[in-house]
Amino acid sequence: MTHEHAPRVNHRFDSLTINRLGLWLFLVSDASFFIALLSSRFFVSGTHTPEYVDQVLGLGLTILLLISSLSAYRAEALFEHGNIEGAKRMLLATIGMGIVFVFGVAFEWHEAFKHFPPSTGFGTILFTLTGVHVTHVVTGVLTLGFVYFRIRNTTSIGDNQFAVEGAVKWWHFVDVAWVFIYPTLYLLK
Repeated sequence: MTHEHAPRVNHRFDSLTINRLGLWLFLVSDASFFIALLSSRFFVSGTHTPEYVDQVLGLGLTILLLISSLSAYRAEALFEHGNIEGAKRMLLATIGMGIVFVFGVAFEWHEAFKHFPPSTGFGTILFTLTGVHVTHVVTGVLTLGFVYFRIRNTTSIGDNQFAVEGAVKWWHFVDVAWVFIYPTLYLLK
């Protein structure tokens, strides 16, 4: 008995849909990790912020990441419109700002060791939150670098659309995480 007349139902998703869904599920799970870390700040040290927290450096790092988010967005938009050279320039700018951010946090750690070492409550929170975040920034820089090398000799969008889109969404997530970390560590009194 054959099923020639039975309708065929295709429930397969295309790979772009699966990739997007997977990325969003990962971002949601990673966001819950950051929420747990942020809430631990209040459990460990309440809303007290030591006077030696470098407000200016924290604000500078925040502005830097917000600008890097704009350049990442611009890279994605340029790529989608076929301007590969412009997209590569914006990716490099974003990578550069990410590297500067990492060095800014390293400087912050150098200063923080003097006033609130990791053995103190606030020090534990500061080094944990910024350390986890810097790890995300480094992976974001590496991902953007991978995408840059993937498209460096490209003349058309081709199958690189999700590579650029996914890397930029990751970068935006890293930036948004910092937008919550900044007030939690620097602005509460």
